[in-house]
Amino acid sequence: MTAYRIQGATGEWEVVIGLEVHAQVTSSAKLFSGAATAFGAEPNTQVSLIDAAMPGMLPVPNRECIRQAVRTGIAINAQINKWSRFDRKNYFYADLPQGYQISQLYHPLVGEGSVEIAVDEKKPDETKTIGVERIHVEQDAGKLMHDQHPTMSYVDLNRSGVALMEIVSRPDMRSPAEAGAYLSKLRTILRYVGSCDGNMDQGSMRADVNVSVRRPGEPFGTRTETKNVNSVRFVMQAIEYEANRQVDVLEGGGKIVQETRLFDPDSGTTRSMRSKEDAHDYRYFPDPDLLPLELTDAFIEDCRASLPELPDAKRHRYETVLGLSSYNAGVLTAEVETARWFEKLLAESARRQGKSESDVARQASNWLTSELFGVLNKLGKNLEDSPVSPEAGAELLALVGDGTISGSIAKQVLEKMLETGDAPGSIVEREGLKQTTDTGAIEAAVDAVLAANADKVAQYKGGKEALFGFFVGQTMKAMQGKGNPQLVNQVLKDKLA
Repeated sequence: MTAYRIQGATGEWEVVIGLEVHAQVTSSAKLFSGAATAFGAEPNTQVSLIDAAMPGMLPVPNRECIRQAVRTGIAINAQINKWSRFDRKNYFYADLPQGYQISQLYHPLVGEGSVEIAVDEKKPDETKTIGVERIHVEQDAGKLMHDQHPTMSYVDLNRSGVALMEIVSRPDMRSPAEAGAYLSKLRTILRYVGSCDGNMDQGSMRADVNVSVRRPGEPFGTRTETKNVNSVRFVMQAIEYEANRQVDVLEGGGKIVQETRLFDPDSGTTRSMRSKEDAHDYRYFPDPDLLPLELTDAFIEDCRASLPELPDAKRHRYETVLGLSSYNAGVLTAEVETARWFEKLLAESARRQGKSESDVARQASNWLTSELFGVLNKLGKNLEDSPVSPEAGAELLALVGDGTISGSIAKQVLEKMLETGDAPGSIVEREGLKQTTDTGAIEAAVDAVLAANADKVAQYKGGKEALFGFFVGQTMKAMQGKGNPQLVNQVLKDKLA
C-alpha cells in the first residue's frame, strides 16, 4: 500500500492523525439521573433536578451505562480497570449548569485496546491495527439554540447528563482513508455490541479530529483539534484540509498553534475557535460526590458473556465455514442490520431447500449483494426499508433451487415483489412464469432456432463451437426465459451432434 504523502513546495510531508470519538451510550436513562434520553424530545422536557444542577442534588451512577462501556472495552480487546474514578473538569459555559463536567481523566474505566481496519474494502486482508489509548465515561453538556430568537440564545438541557463514552485512539493513522476506515469500523463494533446506535447525523456519535504534519521519520509536530465532526466523510475532508493548511503555514515560515478548530461542511474548511486548553486549565480533581467504581470479576464476565459474535469473527466464519468470498463476507458483516438480514435469509433458505446453511450460503449471499442490493439502490432504499423480507427472499431462492423458475425469471419476479409486496410463489402462478420442462416444447423451440440460423449451424459444425452459447440464448429468448436451462443445453447438444 502506497504511503499517503502531501507534496509541498519544499518536499514531502506526512500527516499524523488521532481521533477522540464521543459515543452516546445506549441507555433509557442518563449517567447520573433517571431522566429520559430519547432523541427529538421538546426542549427541556427530559431534565431532572440533578441535570439542572439544583443545590443539594447528588449524582448516582447508572449501572447500565457502566455495563455498556465495559462491554465496548471487551469488544476491542481492551484492559478493563476494576478500579476507576470520576473527576470534575471545571469550565464555565451557558449549557453546562454545574460549571463542571463529570469525567474520568486520571483513572478511566477502560484502558488500552485496539481496532483492526482494512483501508480498501476490496482488499480486506490488507489490515492495520489502530491503538486505542482509553475509553472513559463522562456526561454530556446541554445545547445552545441560536435560531429561536433574534438577539438571544436559548439553552436546551435535554442532553445535559447523557452518558458518553470517549474513545481515544493513539496517533496511529497516517491518511484520511485510514481515519475514515477506523471511524467506520468503530461505529460497526458499537452497533454490533449495542452500546451506541452510531447515528452520527443525530449527534449520538461524533469525532474530535487531532491532526499534525511532519517530515517523514521526524518527531511529531504541533497538533490542532477539530471539534465535533459528525460524519465519516466530513472527518476525511477535515483531515485533508487541515493537513494541507498546516503544510502551507510551515512552508511559509510560520508556526502551527495548538488550538481548537471547527469544520465547516459547506466549504470543506476548518477555522480557529480558541486556543487549546491543557489539563491543568480545567483544574481537574476527584469528584467528592462519587465513590470510586469497583468492578467484580463476575460483573466483567457477565459483560463478556453478553456480547454477540463481533464483525471480525463473523466475517472469518462466513469465509471459512460458509465458503464465501472475502469481498462478500466483508459486505455482509459491515453493518449489523445486513448481517442479521442475511442470517435470517440463510436459515430460511436452508429450511426451505432441505439443505445445510453452507450449501445455500453462496446462492443467498450472491443474490443479496448483487440482485437485491442492486434494485434497492435504484429505488434509493436501504435494506431496513426493503419491501422484500428475508423469508420472501428465501422463498424466491427455493423456486430457483428446485427448478420452478430460472435465474433470469427470478429477476422479473423480484421486481414484481418490490412493486406489489406479493409472495414470489403467487407471482409465479399468476403470471405463468414456471419453467418449461416439457421436452417436446423445448425440442420444437430448438428446431425453430436451428432452422432460422442454418448458416451458424454450419459454422458450428465446422469447428466454431463458441456459437453454442448463441443457440442457448436464442432458444431461451424464444421460450421467454421459461425453458429449463439444463434441458435446453441437452437438447441442443443432441440436435447439433
